[in-house]
Amino acid sequence: MALITLHSTARPKNQHHRLVIFPLREKCQNRKNIDFTTSPLSSNVLKKPENDQSFTEKGQLPEDDVDNKPNDRPVWDNQIEFLMSCIATSVGLGNVWRFPFVAYNNGGGAFLIPYIIVLIAIGRPMYYLECVIGQFSSRNSVKVWALVPSMKGTGYAQALASAYILSYYVAIIALCIFYFTMSFRATLPWAVGDPDWNEPCLPSGGDNNFLPADNTTKSSAELYFVRTVLRQTDGIEGGVGAPNWDLTVCLLMSWLIIFAVVARGVKSSGKAAYFLALFPYVIMTILLIRRAHRFNAKFTNCQECVKTPRAGAIQVWYAAVTQVFFSLSVCTGAIIMFSSYNRFRQNIYRDAMIVTTLDTFTSLMSGITIFGILGNLAKELGRENIDEVIGSGGTGLAFISYPDAIAKSPFAPQLFAVLFFLMMSVLGVGSGVALLSIINTVLLDSFRRVPVIYMSAFTCTCGFLMGLVYVTPGGQYILELVDYYGGTFLVLFSAISEIVGVFWIYGLENICLDIEYMLEIKTSFYWRICWGILTPGMMIAVFIYALITVEALTFGAEEYVYPSLAYALGYVMLFAGIILVPMFIIITMFKYRTGNFVKTLKKSFTKKSTWGPSLATHRMEWLEFRRKAKEARNARYSTFGFAPWLRNALVVLTTGYRRDD
Repeated sequence: MALITLHSTARPKNQHHRLVIFPLREKCQNRKNIDFTTSPLSSNVLKKPENDQSFTEKGQLPEDDVDNKPNDRPVWDNQIEFLMSCIATSVGLGNVWRFPFVAYNNGGGAFLIPYIIVLIAIGRPMYYLECVIGQFSSRNSVKVWALVPSMKGTGYAQALASAYILSYYVAIIALCIFYFTMSFRATLPWAVGDPDWNEPCLPSGGDNNFLPADNTTKSSAELYFVRTVLRQTDGIEGGVGAPNWDLTVCLLMSWLIIFAVVARGVKSSGKAAYFLALFPYVIMTILLIRRAHRFNAKFTNCQECVKTPRAGAIQVWYAAVTQVFFSLSVCTGAIIMFSSYNRFRQNIYRDAMIVTTLDTFTSLMSGITIFGILGNLAKELGRENIDEVIGSGGTGLAFISYPDAIAKSPFAPQLFAVLFFLMMSVLGVGSGVALLSIINTVLLDSFRRVPVIYMSAFTCTCGFLMGLVYVTPGGQYILELVDYYGGTFLVLFSAISEIVGVFWIYGLENICLDIEYMLEIKTSFYWRICWGILTPGMMIAVFIYALITVEALTFGAEEYVYPSLAYALGYVMLFAGIILVPMFIIITMFKYRTGNFVKTLKKSFTKKSTWGPSLATHRMEWLEFRRKAKEARNARYSTFGFAPWLRNALVVLTTGYRRDD
């Protein structure tokens, strides 16, 4: 069982319907010693590959290599559902509020140069890789590490990072829902001041075509968010406080929506993906047209978006890498999980290219739209540049700057507020569904007897309880802390661990062969050079830079310094994920101990006999395909002199891993 159960009632293990669907597997189940010297699929002769752990000495598959459990792992109803799910996952809140802010702080329009380079050298290769290994093995982000057993901790680290992100991500959706409901009022509540704030403010809904005498005066949108919505405290030294009841209700609604989508697994989430993926584009197009209509009025302010290029600064490349990872949702387990529900021969290459291209287009589209809104806001306030209205980014950009700009709309501000926050809610739900599905899939593949609806109810309940901390008066402080230590750093570390495990341990040539068998296409020079050198090299350089330049996290424009205990808890969250990788290396080596350290090490980092396609028919053909490829490689080795493995690696990277006869 994975995200759903294909049959509503339990059936005996050897029921007749399985004989029809998987006749070969049923034979494997009833005959533990199967002679594979003659293939039932063709007239070709299958020989026992030498030194291949997938076969015993008699040329037979070991007993644990045959899947004796019913193959009840679901698949998408059609290829479009997978594509829509990936779009809904990758195109999320990061495109709308994070990309414009990161771009502006790192050179504006010039940031597109390093961003596109990183997308080509890291983003696309990693996205395509995760699509491939998920579809090839039909396994989740943890079990896929049968290809390198010792690196299994990478899958758990990614699942833990997803849990960290999900815990606060749904709280942000709750804020979107709160603002969405408030948008139906006759007067937008953040457009006017409130005497209870006891603080001078500039009404966001007023006609303020002047620069206030006191430049420190705050807008009503900012005070509404901080004082009314969050009831935010000046720090967390005295604790975070009790949850705000209205935000708690919105948080509960958010989790109920996500539960409704994932309750039946891919059967329900696949149908919902059409709306979650396409609807935001409708609203974003409306907002873009609206801003384009007023383009001349704000052009002077928008040109501030194109700043002095800083492409040579290492921090710009670091920002580009983290933005690509955040935007595409790679190295969190989501892409592996979704692609594991594909049919084996699906054209995953085309799907990966579509999603990565569309994600970039969406980031650019949202950047143009958002800076159109902020440029107009700067003009309305009489500010010289966007710096004075963009704030500190993050939640401030989404719930202060945008509402402030919407409140100044001369035509139906309530309409645009409803559209904007509905779009934000839908974008958030799409990514939230993917993050929860990662955790559900890992748990359901381990506890296969638990119905998916019960597991979904359990995980949603736990998520709601953990999310209560983010709807307290000190919740935003905790959100920033978890995002910084449990999100960015841990995902970056997991990405490097994944690259090393797949390309440098399992082997670039092996993954290329798996792709060739599954998709019947050869891996081009671009993918090989990225996977072998560029992607791991750039990722390791960025991670080292992050470690060298790491600074203590501060909160907000006032740069609030957290208590020492908060920093300690942040590092605990980070190292709780990092420690999983070496811990599972030690556990695996103990499990496979032989009395000889070198042999134990080699066995621990060699693919398990169960690695490969899930269906027996595909598996047998793949083993024969790999046997022939190995013979060709050994023949190539014989032509090399000194260090044949090194020369073979150079051949794989440059002239190709396999040559046509």
